Amino acid sequence: MPYSQQQITAKHRWSDNVFSFTTTRPDEFRFKNGEFVTLGLRQQEKLVARAYSIVSANDDEQLEFLSIAVPDGPLTSELVNVDPGNAIWINTKSTGSLTLNHVQPGRHLYMIATGTGLAPFISLLRGGEVFERFDKTILVHTVRTKEGLAYRDELESMQDDRFHYVPTVTREHFATTARGAELFRSGELAESLTLPAIDPEQDRVMLCGNPNMNHELKNFLLEAGWEITNHQGVGNFTVEQAFVLEK
Repeated sequence: MPYSQQQITAKHRWSDNVFSFTTTRPDEFRFKNGEFVTLGLRQQEKLVARAYSIVSANDDEQLEFLSIAVPDGPLTSELVNVDPGNAIWINTKSTGSLTLNHVQPGRHLYMIATGTGLAPFISLLRGGEVFERFDKTILVHTVRTKEGLAYRDELESMQDDRFHYVPTVTREHFATTARGAELFRSGELAESLTLPAIDPEQDRVMLCGNPNMNHELKNFLLEAGWEITNHQGVGNFTVEQAFVLEK
């Protein structure tokens, strides 16, 4: 794979186990907002790498990533301890199924995320194309504790008639404690935002989060008659398959 050695330039801790970091950008590296790359660290002459969605917009000078530190995780347990100036290896071939090319044009775009699955949606929002393609964009981000609401201030500041940010926290007192998947399935999400009922003929959905959420909502949508984007064509919803918890 075409890996390029880069430098970590900054790191931010959102909580005890959630952090983001920025890196220098490889020369001539191009990507679409919503895509991911693989990142790696050298450990005993071996490159240990995992897939990471890019948080930054495709015209940013540096690259930004969001990560959770998994105890004993081969990469994240090391990555959480790196400092600005340390080296990191970045695969310069990007890919992914959460670009705007992966859903049909429509009325409203619903982006459903859990944990660090938020990352590609930040990229899409920062890039701005979602606001040209859809009348309204709705981002639902579900985490266990309030500290896990990465980028909350930025997202709240973006809210206007075209963008709704719906944070939910499942294990602490918070304004919304239901899981985003439940809010979507029940219809409560659209109702709480005073929006029309979610309609596969008009609306579009992107999913990125833990495997259970992805599987649960994917099956719900398919059973309700929605069409997933795959090798057969572009549908009205898409799922990021690369998001996995490090083992």
